[in-house]
Amino acid sequence: MQQSRPTQYAQVVDVLGLAELLVVLASEQAVRKYTLDLAAIARLPCSVVIVTARGDGERYDFVSRYFAPGIGVPEDPVTGSTHCCLIPYRSARLNKFSLTAHQSSARGGDLFCRLEGNRVKIGGYAKLVASGVLRLGEA
Repeated sequence: MQQSRPTQYAQVVDVLGLAELLVVLASEQAVRKYTLDLAAIARLPCSVVIVTARGDGERYDFVSRYFAPGIGVPEDPVTGSTHCCLIPYRSARLNKFSLTAHQSSARGGDLFCRLEGNRVKIGGYAKLVASGVLRLGEA
C-alpha cells in the first residue's frame, strides 16, 4: 500500500536552537499556512517549535507562530517571551531596532518591539483572560 505524502513543502531557510527550535521559513505566507503534526512535535526532545519569516509587506517586519504540544500548548495565540528571542535575531538581519511583529495564530496579535542594548521592550494590545487577588502574608 502506497503512503500518501504532502504535495507542498515550506522552504526552510534556517533551523536554530536546542531546547527551543527556531524554524525560519522563506515567506510570511508560508508561516501563515504552515501546518505541523502536533503529535510528532510533542515527541521531539525540544519542548517548543517557533516558526518565523520576514514580513511580506509594509505592515509587519516579521511574523511567527509558537507550538509547544509536549507541554500542553498546541499553539499559543501571542507569546511575548518568544519575541524576546526573535527580536535580536530579526533586528540583526533587518538592521532595525524597532520592529512590528505579528503572531499568526487563529486569534493572532500584533507586537510593537524595540531592541535596547541587551533588553527587548514589547508592547501591544492585551486581552484579559483571568483576574483575581493575590494575598501576601497572613490572611
